[in-house]
Amino acid sequence: MAARRIRIQAGKLSLLAELNETQTAQEVWKALPLQARGNRWGQEIYFPIPVQAELELPQAVVEPGDLAYWPPGRAFCIFFGPTPASQGGECRPASPVTVIGRLLDEPETLVSVPDGASIVLEREEEPLS
Repeated sequence: MAARRIRIQAGKLSLLAELNETQTAQEVWKALPLQARGNRWGQEIYFPIPVQAELELPQAVVEPGDLAYWPPGRAFCIFFGPTPASQGGECRPASPVTVIGRLLDEPETLVSVPDGASIVLEREEEPLS
């Protein structure tokens, strides 16, 4: 299967990411394009999306740049650093998440995105050769 790349517009930033092969990532891909107001929780941006999925390969700690789905809030999460639940410098969600992809651009740039910023997720079309 070809890589499923997405474009994330977060405030004034535009970042490229790639979804993985989980079933949850496939459901998110089908739901695109999406637009929402992002919420900040430490160095995580999250927002509700119209996808309902169970936990798949749950992770209690993730890496900066990971994209995840949080079932209790039906939320798409972008991690770029410690959250209020973190111990030390780790990225810890409020509760376990399904990692559905990874940013291809630098996650630290998301520090500049304010709470309530407009977030747009859309498919990144492959350029025609």
